[in-house]
Amino acid sequence: MTREERLAILGPETVAAIKARVALAPEPPEDYTERLRPIWTNPGGAVPKTRRSKGART
Repeated sequence: MTREERLAILGPETVAAIKARVALAPEPPEDYTERLRPIWTNPGGAVPKTRRSKGART
């Protein structure tokens, strides 16, 4: 969803209220950010390598 679509759905007053509320939140400590970075960059975890079945041909 684009910003324009969100604005059209929520309205400018709601978007302004959300932005004001977010601005009140303190910045997280640096160690939190570093600990969460792997989740943000790869939320599903490592992708398992596929195994070929015994009957598969190359």
